[in-house]
Amino acid sequence: MQALARIWNGPVGRIGLLSLVAAMLAGCGINTIPTLDERAQAAWSEVLNQYQRRADLIPNLVETVKGFAEQESKVLTEVIEARAKPTQVQIPKDILTNKEAFDKFQEAQNNLSGALGRLLVTVERYPDLKSNQNFLALQSQLEGTENRIAIARRDYIAAVRDYNTELRTFPGRLWHMFLYSDLKPMQNFSVSQDAMETPKVEF
Repeated sequence: MQALARIWNGPVGRIGLLSLVAAMLAGCGINTIPTLDERAQAAWSEVLNQYQRRADLIPNLVETVKGFAEQESKVLTEVIEARAKPTQVQIPKDILTNKEAFDKFQEAQNNLSGALGRLLVTVERYPDLKSNQNFLALQSQLEGTENRIAIARRDYIAAVRDYNTELRTFPGRLWHMFLYSDLKPMQNFSVSQDAMETPKVEF
C-alpha cells in the first residue's frame, strides 16, 4: 500500500497510473459500442445517398420514355407516384430503432423498385427507345445506382449486425447496461414476401 502511495505521489505517478487506467479501459471495449453505432449510422447515410441518386435519375428517365412511348402513361404515372412516396415518408430521427417507421420507409423504396422494373419491361416493346442514346445512358446509370444501393444495403446490414451483436454479448452487454443504455438495437432490411416468390415464366 505504501509503495502505491509513493508511486501516486511521485512526479510521474499520477499521470502514469491514469494512463494505465485509460489504456485498460480502452482495451476492454468501452469504446466499441459508440464506434459500431457511428459505423452503422454512416452506412445508413450511404443507403439514403444512393436512394436519393436513384430518385434524381427518374425524372429524366420518365421524360425520355414519354417521348417514345406516350401511350404507356399508366406505367409512367406509377413510376412518378412511386418516386414521390419515399419523399413523403417522414424519416424520424429514431428510424433505425423504430421498426414501424423503418418498415414504412422500406416499403416505399420497394414500391419504387417495382415500378421501375415494370417501366423497364415495358420499354422492351419499343426498339427505337431501346436504341436511343439518352435512354441507354440513363438505363446504365440506373443499373449502376441499383448496384450501389445493393452494396450500401449490404454494408449497412453488416454494420448493424456487428452493432446489435455487441449490445447482446459480453462485455458489450455490460457497457450497454451501465454507460450506453440510451442506445437501442437497430432495424435491418428484410426481404419482402413478393421477392421470395418464384417468378412465373410463361411462353
